[in-house]
Amino acid sequence: MVSKHDEIARRLAEKYKVEYNEGEGPDVKTPKKIIEVATHDSDIEESKKQLRGYQKPCYLAVPTKKIDLAKEAVEGTGIGVMGPTGIIHKKAH
Repeated sequence: MVSKHDEIARRLAEKYKVEYNEGEGPDVKTPKKIIEVATHDSDIEESKKQLRGYQKPCYLAVPTKKIDLAKEAVEGTGIGVMGPTGIIHKKAH
């Protein structure tokens, strides 16, 4: 069975026409943004760490029910938040 994490990461990689990185580092790297998927509350902090140091806009992609939690968690970091289909709920800066 495919995990929720893999399902979201594959969907986003397909949307942006790039490969899903199943190894170390961010899940999805596009020419214009870096995306890390977090499906559990406990993943959010670790996912934020994965996004450090990139020059491109960075996004945390989360299931719909985790959007508010993710927005709170990235407050003041410059990291953006997107839903599971790639809709941006908080723009990265």
